[in-house]
Amino acid sequence: MAEAAPSLKLIVGLGNPGTEYARTRHNAGWWLVDALAEQHRAVWRTDRRRHLMVSQIGAPHSEPWLIKPTSFMNCSGAPVAEFAAFYRIAPPEILVVHDEIDLPPGTARLKYGGGHGGHNGVRDVMAHIGPDFWRLRLGVGHPGDKDLVIDAVLDRPSAEEQLAIDAARTRALEIMPELLAGQTQRAIHRLHNGNPKAPSAPSSATS
Repeated sequence: MAEAAPSLKLIVGLGNPGTEYARTRHNAGWWLVDALAEQHRAVWRTDRRRHLMVSQIGAPHSEPWLIKPTSFMNCSGAPVAEFAAFYRIAPPEILVVHDEIDLPPGTARLKYGGGHGGHNGVRDVMAHIGPDFWRLRLGVGHPGDKDLVIDAVLDRPSAEEQLAIDAARTRALEIMPELLAGQTQRAIHRLHNGNPKAPSAPSSATS
């Protein structure tokens, strides 16, 4: 993991366009960048040529761009790569926010580089800009069977799961000032320590 990072210049929320997908688990990345834009009273505009929604926030130490590719999840990489190339933004200055089925709802994890973990949106971004960018993973839970994953991520969370995802999103927003300033280790420490503890294993003792 990188010990330090330059100030972030681009935050990418992964998701699918269309009202039918707006509240589905796969759009957790969009939920966070939407909340970040709202927090800074930033306005979204449509960039049809690059197939994305774009905004910009004024934050201490940086004025990062926010984008939401509108090319559907599996084709997220080209809009990200084209936007980053135009504004001369290097991969280490990019944060990609996405849903993560291998984390339970209520958990958020921040990491630099690595693989795609089977996430097709991350896979496509990696195919266009390489693996060396930051990832903010918002847990949405695994359905328990790999054959059910596609249906699960394109379905809405339960009310209880949504509350947990929203809480994780709030914690992620709280560490954004450090992250935007390149204080990544501090951001990671704060975020990961705020994640809910895994439940203890049931006792094997019998009464």
